[in-house]
Amino acid sequence: MGYALVIGSCCACGKPFSFNPVRVPSARDSTGERQPICKGCVDRANPERIAKGLPPITYAADAYTFCDEGEL
Repeated sequence: MGYALVIGSCCACGKPFSFNPVRVPSARDSTGERQPICKGCVDRANPERIAKGLPPITYAADAYTFCDEGEL
């Protein structure tokens, strides 16, 4: 049994971060592919979303940690 952790770039700020590939929040890019969003960008975007009447972006407690390889 093993674990998986992905390191990639945030689609909003471009900074590298690690995440659970199954649970991380994401947004569609210009080609329609889902791209991961870092926790900092989600936390910064949520007050603006709420002010505009949009629901906040939510994420699982394990979105920014490793996952069991069986989840992949």
